[in-house]
Amino acid sequence: MDGAGRLARSARSLGPEADPKATDLKAAAIGAVVLLREQLCRPRAQLTLDRTPSHRWIALVERYLPARAGIAATVLMLLGSAAFGVVKGGHLEELSRAASDTRNAIANSAGFRIASVAINGRKQLSQDEILAIGGVNGHSSLLFLDAATVRERLKANPWIAEATVLKFYPGQLQIDIVERSAFALWQRDGRISVISDDGAVLEPYLPQRFVSLPLVVGKGAETHARDFLALLARYPQVNSVTRAAVFVGERRWNLRLKDGVDVRLPENDVDNALAELSKLDKEEKLFSRDIVAVDMRLPDRLTVQLSDDAAKAHEELFKEKKPKKKAGEA
Repeated sequence: MDGAGRLARSARSLGPEADPKATDLKAAAIGAVVLLREQLCRPRAQLTLDRTPSHRWIALVERYLPARAGIAATVLMLLGSAAFGVVKGGHLEELSRAASDTRNAIANSAGFRIASVAINGRKQLSQDEILAIGGVNGHSSLLFLDAATVRERLKANPWIAEATVLKFYPGQLQIDIVERSAFALWQRDGRISVISDDGAVLEPYLPQRFVSLPLVVGKGAETHARDFLALLARYPQVNSVTRAAVFVGERRWNLRLKDGVDVRLPENDVDNALAELSKLDKEEKLFSRDIVAVDMRLPDRLTVQLSDDAAKAHEELFKEKKPKKKAGEA
């Protein structure tokens, strides 16, 4: 028991001498607090002087860069990001249209609204169609209307050969146009278009009001039609029975008559071929006969192809007219 008591007392008497680690930790904590207080209470200039020196290029930038350059750079970056988003999102046209409408509204309120429009020279196109083609609408102002742009838009339309746009301030617009005329119908790949005499396609389909125009067929026919149809018109005997002119191989013409007869014209000297064709019809009633084709491609001969029935009838007639052999003849 005494031994146990002695052990207990020894433990209590040895306690203060057995805590060196706790003492060290306490001292370290006190030192850290002191150092932290010194750092916090140190003057700002001293902290700046103690900073590690920057790279020389960075030092130059810090020295000469304006005080608010960072703010300006941030604003520019934000504006650039917004512009990129507008372009990437496909909103540039909408933004441009909104800006244009805004400035036009300001100009209109200032007295530059388009109050009257005079359009001269139109025949096929309506006034509303011409204004729409030129990009002139109810929001347009005379002040910001670009006459050159309107003119180019008008000339891009196949019906308009020439255009003049004049602005008379404060609110009058005058447009003078020269329209193309519908000259012929052009068929290619089964599609029929309305063309002008210079070959421009005026309508990609066939409106009812143009069904009586002459018909040309084939690649290249649209650009060669003016000269050939002018030549054909000199021979009304042939022209009146022609349903279509077919451009073959971009070299020569065939005529398709209203009764289905094909007339194959030569590549050269077409004028004489048409004259001969007209003469044959006047003298021999060629177009009234039962034929399917007339070949005039060779300069020294004319070949007429009869229909099957006509050829059979001609053959039988020839047999009947053939003289019979007399008795005793070999």
